[in-house]
Formats: sequence, C-alpha cells, structure tokens
Amino acid sequence: MTDLTGTVALVTGASAGIGRHLAEGLAARGAAVAGLARGGDRLRTAMAEVAAATGARTLALAADVTDRVAVDAAVAEVTRELGPIGLLVNNAGLIDAAEVPLWEADPDQWWQVVESQVRGPFLLARAVLPGMVAVGSGRVVDLASGISTRANPHYSAYSAGKTAQMRITESIDLAGAPHGVRAFDLAPGVVDTAMTRAMPMHEGRTDWTRPEDVVDLVVAIAAGELDQWSGRFFRAGVDSLDTLRTTAPSGSARKLRLVPYGDGDPLG
Repeated sequence: MTDLTGTVALVTGASAGIGRHLAEGLAARGAAVAGLARGGDRLRTAMAEVAAATGARTLALAADVTDRVAVDAAVAEVTRELGPIGLLVNNAGLIDAAEVPLWEADPDQWWQVVESQVRGPFLLARAVLPGMVAVGSGRVVDLASGISTRANPHYSAYSAGKTAQMRITESIDLAGAPHGVRAFDLAPGVVDTAMTRAMPMHEGRTDWTRPEDVVDLVVAIAAGELDQWSGRFFRAGVDSLDTLRTTAPSGSARKLRLVPYGDGDPLG
C-alpha cells in the first residue's frame, strides 16, 4: 500500500459519498486528512469514524466552499493544526435540481450549482496554492465529469460549472508548474452515492464505478505517480492506473480544445 505519511490532504465534501471514501482512503495510507463540508455534525461524525478506522490525524471543518471568509479561515486552521497542505481535492458541489432544459431551470438554483463548481474550487485553490508555491510542491485534484467534456440538454448548470472547472485546472497547471505545483481533472465515473441515485438519468443503473478506483487514482496523484498527467483529464473505472503510470501524454491530449472543421480552418 502506498505510504502517504507526511502528506496533509484537504478534501471538500468529505462528510458523505465520494468525499467520504477519499478521506478514509487517504487516511488509511498515512495522510493527515482535513475534511470540509457544510453540515458540521455529519462531518464531525465522518471524520471521527475515519480517525478511529485508520489511526490517522483528522480535522473537521464546517464551511461553505463558496464563502470566501469561511474558506480562508478553514485553510488557515488546517495549516495551523496539521501543517502545510500538500494535496487539495475539490470534490464538493451541487447538481441541477431537475432534468429540464435551461429555460425551465430555476435561475437561483442554477447559479448556486455553477458557484459551487466554480467559485468553490477557485476559493479553495486561491487559499491553498500560496502555501504550495512557498514550499515548491503540491497537487490539486478537481473532481471532473464526463459532462465536463460534452454538452448535456438537462444538466446545463452542472455542465457549465464542470467545464469551467477544467479551465481552472489547466490554469493552475500552467502557472504552477514552475513552482512544482500540479493539477488534475479526475472524473470519478458514476459512483453509487445519494446524489447519483437522485438523478433520473441513472434510474435503474446497476453498473457503478467502484469508489476504490477513485481512491486509487487520487492516492497515485498524491504520491507523485501521475505528474505527467498534470493539466489533463482522466476517468476512474475506465483508465487503467497501470497505463496512466506508464503513459506520458503530449500536446493537447485529454485537454479541452476546438476540433477544426477541416485542413483550412484558420482556428485549427
């Protein structure tokens, strides 16, 4: 098992679902894990269970990822209690309330989804990255989605937010590379969680991505095994970890780019 002793990880949305799996998976490999979520009671219970199961140091931070003051305070507390953050996992985020076309969506709920997927990761990265730059090392994992890379008629807010998040990831990679900071877009596939169960598009689904596959990829990132994929997209349950370890993508592989309409396309 990969040893992450000495790594301090901050995982958002850690009280349930994928975030809860990631918190325990990282802790089981020796990382000190800070979990952040809006619901304080459920989060404290989850992080206490992680600590009891793994023996790792944990910290529960009740905060809304879209609240700048709360995010800054949470990151400062992690650094004070556990040490400099070496791994940030942006997992928290909302999803469209209903499968409807954009013109039928509730404007306020639509924007809350986009804020959770864009403002949240931005604020977390903005608070965490200076510490990574100062020590010359750090990794950011943004939980992406297949909807990041293709349009969807019914999840316009989630699609817009996740696509924007990919641009944030690439921006971090480009600016952070000279400072030893790397960033990754990891699509977890369709993990069996309360959120995915509530989505009509997954009604009746029996083929789920194993949460262990998501954990293994994040652990490999934390250990520096996939640094050649910084700024790029990969997907749990489809991409083989062994293949990712031995593949060095180049050019615009696994990045969002326009597809030329032909050889004469001036934007090609």
